[in-house]
This record gives sequence, structure tokens and C-alpha cells, in this order.
Amino acid sequence: MFFLIMFNFVLPVDAQEVIPTYSDYLTDNLYLLHPSMAGAANTNQIRLTARQQWFEVEDAPSLQTLSVNGRVGDKVGLGGILFNDSNGNYSKSGAYATFAYHLMFSRNAVNLNQLSFGVSAGIVQHRLDVSNFSQYDPLIGGNESDFYANMDLGVSYYLMNFYAHFAAKNILSVKRDLFYSDAVPSNQRKYLFSAGYVFEDIRPSWSLEPSLLFQLREQTAEKSIDINLKAYKEVNFGQAWGGISYRNSFEGAEYTTNGTEVKSQRLSYITPFVGVNYKRFLVGYTFSYQLNSLVLSNNGFHQITLGYNFGENRKPYDCKCPAVNN
Repeated sequence: MFFLIMFNFVLPVDAQEVIPTYSDYLTDNLYLLHPSMAGAANTNQIRLTARQQWFEVEDAPSLQTLSVNGRVGDKVGLGGILFNDSNGNYSKSGAYATFAYHLMFSRNAVNLNQLSFGVSAGIVQHRLDVSNFSQYDPLIGGNESDFYANMDLGVSYYLMNFYAHFAAKNILSVKRDLFYSDAVPSNQRKYLFSAGYVFEDIRPSWSLEPSLLFQLREQTAEKSIDINLKAYKEVNFGQAWGGISYRNSFEGAEYTTNGTEVKSQRLSYITPFVGVNYKRFLVGYTFSYQLNSLVLSNNGFHQITLGYNFGENRKPYDCKCPAVNN
């Protein structure tokens, strides 16, 4: 039992979340979190990510995503996401499609003042490999896979160098036949709020972007916050960037030691990241390290992001807004 408690605690996200909320948004992958960002940038985007936790642990959690989004006409954005998430005997995969609408409030084409709305709908398959189970588990029954649908809503606002995003994830209550247990609620709704500002010319050809991301899970009232700092450097071949993120939860998970003493610790980890933009290509690397004293492994979580911007470039805005001017 102690191992199960420890394993559930050290995972940085709830196992039932559709697409886990990691730090992808810091490596120019905002669309994964915010449906309102589909088609918000000046170019169309394709992003591929691969994340692996605890290399030395067999069947450790891993996640792969493929996303594409772009603008159709002046105001409509479209996007799509494919993902596969596995964790031991359990895995899920699915596909999402997104429609976004972008409203410009500026009187000229170079000043950025944009309000965006987005909605994503998708279908997800949960699977449980019971081939190596030694006996029948009544909590699982005969259901080894199931399908369900869900939706996300989002809104984004950009005013020159300032931005703010809000997203409501998994807004539909879903009964999962694969998990016949009251421990897995049908309500998986989660709310995200993020905001930031890009300071230009901190030094020649350098810019600095502080930001934060707040998460709230409706069913359990669990909360966490990311505090981020990202730096950009203009170079001959394009742009180099990197930074650091600190995530901390507001609630602690309790566990026992020596069978009697009850302790509590909050989820806490730090994530450095680096990347480059070369012409239309992007490469990013993210490493997350848990700061908790109770962890399954000290080797951390590794993620690679590959990207390509395609299509005709729209005229850039007269601002330092990397998520839009790319």
C-alpha cells in the first residue's frame, strides 16, 4: 500500500487527466493547453513532443503528442491533436479537433490587440493490459478498454507584449466503464489561467518573459502554480531561448513512516528548458526534477519538442510577442 501511495503522489498529474499538463507551453506549444491558440500565430505550426519519466523504471510513464494548428482566412483558426499516454499496464490515446475565432481590436495591422476564443472536442480510448494479472479483479471486471468524448473551452487575450489565457478542460462529466470504482470521479474538470509579459531589450538582442500558470481541479479543489522565467536571444541563425519553471502544489499528500508517524509533503519540482528556432524549425528540450523527499526516482523527466512553421507568413506585429510573431 505504501508503494501505491508513493507512486500516486510522485506523479505530477492525475492519472485520469486526458492530456497531462506539463511544461509544454514553455517550449512554444501553447496550443496543447489552450484551444484559443489554434491559428493565433503568424504562421501555421506543427509540433511533436516525446516525454519519458524515470528511464531506469520499467513501464514508467511516457507521453507522445502530435499537434497542428493554423489560420484559415482572417479570423478562423483550426487545429488537431493526436496523443498517446502510457503508464505501466494502463494507457490512453485519442484525437482532438479545434475551432478558434480571433477578433482584432487594433486600428492598424502592426499593433497587436487580439481576443481569441476556442473550443476543442475529441474522443479518447482507455486501455488496461490484464494479460499478466494473476487473478480476477472485481474493480476492473471484464472491461479492458472503453471510449468516451470530452471538450475543452478557452479564451486568450494579447495586447502587444502582454498576454493572458484561460482554459476549462474536460468540461463533460464522463462515466468510465474501465474503472468501476467510486475512487475515480466522473468530474475531471480542470481550469487553467496563465499570464505573462515580455520585456524587450533587457540587453542588446535579449528579451525576458516572466509568466505564471495557475491550475485548479474542480472535483478535489487541488491547486498548483507555475512561476516561470524565459529568456530570448536573437542570433545569426534565428533565435535561442531558455529558462526555468518552478511548480508547487497548495495541498499535500499524506503518508506514514514506521507504521505510525503521518507526514505530508506537497508536490514540488523545478524545470529548466532550452531551445532554438532555426528558420522555420524549432527544437526544444525540457528536464523536470522533483524536489520532494519522497520520490520513486531521482533521474527526473525528459522531454523533446520538435516543431516546424509552415504556410505563408502573415505580417508580423510591432511587438515582442514570441507566441504570435514566430
